[in-house]
Amino acid sequence: MHRNFMKLQATPFEGQNTFTAYGDGYASVNAVRHNGNLIVLPDRIIPAWTQATFETLAIADFELLAKLDAEIILLGTGARLRFPRPELLRPLMGARKGLEAMDLAAACRTYNVLISEGRKVAAALLSA
Repeated sequence: MHRNFMKLQATPFEGQNTFTAYGDGYASVNAVRHNGNLIVLPDRIIPAWTQATFETLAIADFELLAKLDAEIILLGTGARLRFPRPELLRPLMGARKGLEAMDLAAACRTYNVLISEGRKVAAALLSA
């Protein structure tokens, strides 16, 4: 199946990472293409945050997310929306962090909107 990519024309926020494009298995941050799993925060990028696929996500992956300086974490679950198993969310609940699961495209768009509002947000993206 051929899927189109989306190029975002968001106003750049000086000194902050923003998504500039996304497509099948990738996201571009500040016009730099990233393949694979990554975390994007306004001030840094964490490449290869996990080697897991959606099906193999573990508590340790969510413990790392709970330590991020973000009040909300957007979990981009690849090409389609999927919800993580409830037990995986325990570290986030303990740290009082919110998690929103969405497909990769929605996570990229939502992240850009939230940082434009000055929110402390992180996007944790799974490429597949």
